[in-house]
Amino acid sequence: MSKRLRPGAVFAGRDLVTVTGAPVRVPDPAQLTHLQFRRFAGCPVCNVHLRSFARRYGEITAAGVREVVLFHSPADELREHVIGLPFAVVADPYKRLYGEVGVESSPRALLDPRAFWPILRAVALSLPAVIARRQPAPSRAPGGGRLGLPADLLIASDGRVLAAKYGEHVDDQWSVDELLTLARAERTRLATGAVSAAFA
Repeated sequence: MSKRLRPGAVFAGRDLVTVTGAPVRVPDPAQLTHLQFRRFAGCPVCNVHLRSFARRYGEITAAGVREVVLFHSPADELREHVIGLPFAVVADPYKRLYGEVGVESSPRALLDPRAFWPILRAVALSLPAVIARRQPAPSRAPGGGRLGLPADLLIASDGRVLAAKYGEHVDDQWSVDELLTLARAERTRLATGAVSAAFA
């Protein structure tokens, strides 16, 4: 039976620790939580994706969303790859939380034809920085392997899963625009419900 969480399911609250040692509560009791399940430390596609979130971090926080990003790599291996990211990054090297919510690994992560261009593009974008030693290269034998699939969960402050996406290949994940659309829809729903209750 699949452990995948669907909208309406409840994500059990827990306390995590970021790679910098800071505590982070999931779900956040005061705002929405976007829980991202990424791949291994230094994954070029993951790096490009997360930089797009970093560039628009102000929009994300203004929409009432807290970003929490997991990787299936050890903290010591991951830390140097996420320097400068403005959101919480958590190491889950034993894939415990991945397993709890049904985030899988599969050869299709890399072999799906839709993954070919994103992989080539991400490698091309990251290679100059790796060569110039401005960015560390990914491990040749990354923790958790190279076949991890991405996933996204949008979780309300009470733990309800509002939306979920389980990727079919390495680059199959929510964009910033998709996340913001989901967050705004939830904010509209809450506002509409409050107005309806006031007139009930």
